[in-house]
Amino acid sequence: MNIVLVAESADDWIGRFEGVQTIDPGEFLSGPNGRIPRGARVYNLCRSYAYQSLGYYVSLLAEARGQRAVPDVVTIQDLRGTAAVRLIPQHLEELIQKSLHSLTTDSFVLSVYFGENVAKKHARLAKELYGLFQAPLLRFKFARGSKWRLRSASAIALNDVPKHHRQFVADAAQRHFTRRSTVRTKRQVTRYDMAILHDPKEGDLAPSDEAALKKMVKAAAKEGIAAELITREDSGRLLEFDALFIRETTAVNHHTYRTARRAQAAGMVVIDDPLSILRCSNKVYLAELLDRAKVPTPRTIVATRGSADEVIGQLSFPCVLKRPDSAFSKGVVKVENSDELRRRLAEFFSDSELLIAQEYMRTDFDWRIGILDQRAVFACKYHMARGHWQIANHGSKGTKPKFGKCETLPVETAPRKAVSVALKAANLIGNGLYGVDVKESDGQFYVIEVNDNPNLDSGIEDAVLRDELYRRIMESFIRRIEIQKQLAGAR
Repeated sequence: MNIVLVAESADDWIGRFEGVQTIDPGEFLSGPNGRIPRGARVYNLCRSYAYQSLGYYVSLLAEARGQRAVPDVVTIQDLRGTAAVRLIPQHLEELIQKSLHSLTTDSFVLSVYFGENVAKKHARLAKELYGLFQAPLLRFKFARGSKWRLRSASAIALNDVPKHHRQFVADAAQRHFTRRSTVRTKRQVTRYDMAILHDPKEGDLAPSDEAALKKMVKAAAKEGIAAELITREDSGRLLEFDALFIRETTAVNHHTYRTARRAQAAGMVVIDDPLSILRCSNKVYLAELLDRAKVPTPRTIVATRGSADEVIGQLSFPCVLKRPDSAFSKGVVKVENSDELRRRLAEFFSDSELLIAQEYMRTDFDWRIGILDQRAVFACKYHMARGHWQIANHGSKGTKPKFGKCETLPVETAPRKAVSVALKAANLIGNGLYGVDVKESDGQFYVIEVNDNPNLDSGIEDAVLRDELYRRIMESFIRRIEIQKQLAGAR
């Protein structure tokens, strides 16, 4: 059975659920049970999650047996003491203020049961908190000073649920497991489940358009993977899947990174993996990495406060300044003279202690070499936007960005040197999915940057391989999932 609920027999008030095996903690811990296969979801509702308690060991041994515990040991640790308070992201801080602003008391306890709260007005906050701390039963304590702040968070046991909440908990559990059962029925012919994280609100800046996302789902099904498009609001369901494919623009201080970390910690296969996001998201790191590996790049200086004279002395004008976490040509400016350089440096240093100053190379297009599993899978020419020096012209605030045209070539016909330097650069990052930007000047090729989460748009990056591009990606996922499961079985 693929869904297991571990709870004390005295807590049978929660009821039984179709498709869910209920088992006592002692029986679960007594030894590997052939009825509970690797990959099963183990809902841990033990009476304590304290270190070395029964609840702690249920999650720990489930992980050792290749099963997926909810909560897992990482979450149990995060929900100990005040550690959880430090994990609240900015967007959730804002939601806390919005959800609790009408309360007249200076303290408030929010109970979250299978992602739900008894008060509908707190439904969104409950869902977001459940997505961040995936445990069946949660309790959050807030206090108001100048504004509402989370003071503590904890996973609670069934016997900690107030009696007047118990019927709601039983109903919430029923809804939760019924949804899972319905999804499972649809997926019974597939081997694995994949979540494709995307954000429909990204529009033209999304790394994959709607048509490409549909092709991914179709390719996954042909390879035996049930792929489902999810958004950040669905993060509470993350542990239902075997793999996570991120098709939303990534950043370190962002839910995409936190989701990737949580998925990887749970033993899921993840592209983009958290380490690739960390490495690719910071241009200062990339500059050091590429320099040490002697990968050819435009002349590059890591600028610090007060280094304007050094930049002026080593780079000619125009030159390019980049924020470390710039993306989609945002946070990248061309400066024409020393006065503009000093002004831009002062502006950029308000956000970061280090910046990138780089030699400007005028080209009509950039090569984009797509790398998967340390092999090139597509080669594109990204032409500069009309009348602009970058491939994307963001124009004035509030206007839609304008892009240059794209040409896709068979990898075999792309310049060998471009593919070679792209592979060398990407292999320094990892073995995931990357897009390497390369400039060609006087017959030489220079790496500009390595991007995790490269664009995969219908009719552009897939113009040569077509559906075969998505099949290769899904084939990579299957290979990774099977290796992961073999390792879990060996443990």
